[in-house]
Amino acid sequence: MAGGGTKAVVAALLANTGIAVTKFGAWALTQSASMLAEAIHSLADAGNQVLLLVGGKRAQREADELHQFGFGRERYVYSFIVAIVLFSVGGLFALYEGYHKIHDPHPIEDWKWVPVAVLVAAILMESFSFRTAIVEANKLRGKIGWTKFVRQARSPELPVILLEDFAALTGLVLALIGVVLTLATGNGVFDGLGSMAIGALLVCVAIFLAIEMKSLLLGESATRESQAKIVAAIENTAGVQRLIHIKTLHLGPEEVLVAAKVGVEPTTDAAVVAEIINAAERAIRAAEPMSQHIYLEPDVYQEGYVPDERPAVPEAPSH
Repeated sequence: MAGGGTKAVVAALLANTGIAVTKFGAWALTQSASMLAEAIHSLADAGNQVLLLVGGKRAQREADELHQFGFGRERYVYSFIVAIVLFSVGGLFALYEGYHKIHDPHPIEDWKWVPVAVLVAAILMESFSFRTAIVEANKLRGKIGWTKFVRQARSPELPVILLEDFAALTGLVLALIGVVLTLATGNGVFDGLGSMAIGALLVCVAIFLAIEMKSLLLGESATRESQAKIVAAIENTAGVQRLIHIKTLHLGPEEVLVAAKVGVEPTTDAAVVAEIINAAERAIRAAEPMSQHIYLEPDVYQEGYVPDERPAVPEAPSH
């Protein structure tokens, strides 16, 4: 796992563990549905961060005979599990608890100041985690927007933490609104509505995450920028007439497979062709270090030649 992703995951784990403990304590004192939903949410988030760390560790295993391209995609598997946990343990539980509280509302009668104080403290701690994720993401994001960064990122940890922290902060605000309205009116329905709003938010975030992780699990190409570097490296190699077609695949967040057919100058000297291919491979690795597996097929290009694959046209990935 990249250092920035690990730092953001650890920061989120520490914040959510502390928040979960305080929220469960507040729920025990007040029996607030919003507080219980938030406590379960924070507990699920802490478990999710552990899953991300485990996935990052397992992905570092060496390739074996059965998995000859290694275990890089295991990080995507664990990130997909995170989406499932967020949907079920976080979202569905909050919806159920809110529904139950609306049909059997109870005002917060004891320790009325506790949930407000806990939620405000949780907002501060969650803001620290969110800020860490933003700082680390900015190192990779460049000038692209946040939505595009999340959708195009090949490393799952930062997008997952960003979305989790955003949902957590929004959920805390919704819980605070529900608790304050319940305290002000004495009507426990507002507490239940706050819990249901949290649940709906978590379900939406979980579905979005699941869609993104499914795409990564199926196998996404290198980013448009990476493909452009690879194409330029091949086309600028001495002896290469043109790039006929190319395909790329992320075997892990920092590991790309490159397969291409290149047109070379006609010659009967196999050593010359081999040197052209070797030079192209060196150029690709220099231009895009993530290109760890490169398979280039030489061919003689002729005008009117129709390749057996689609030509190389680096496109922005779509999910």
